[in-house]
Amino acid sequence: MTPAQLRMARNALQLGVRDLAELAGISFTTINRFETGKSGLQLSTAETLRKTLEARGIQFLEGGQVATGPGVAMRDGQE
Repeated sequence: MTPAQLRMARNALQLGVRDLAELAGISFTTINRFETGKSGLQLSTAETLRKTLEARGIQFLEGGQVATGPGVAMRDGQE
C-alpha cells in the first residue's frame, strides 16, 4: 500500500485520519506520518489498515489489475 492509496481509500469512505485510526486500532500519528511520507509502515500495521478498509468495501489494486466497481486509479509513475 502506498501513501496515496491509503489517502484515496480513506477519502472514498469519507473517513478522517482519526476515524481510521480508531477503527483500525492504530495511532493517528502512525497513519499521518505514513500518508505524509515521513515514515513507512510495519508489515503488520499495513495489513491491519488494509483489512480494515477492505472490510468496508475498498479494493486495493496492484499494477495491471482492474477494479470491479466504481473508483479511482493512478497512472504509472504518479504519486
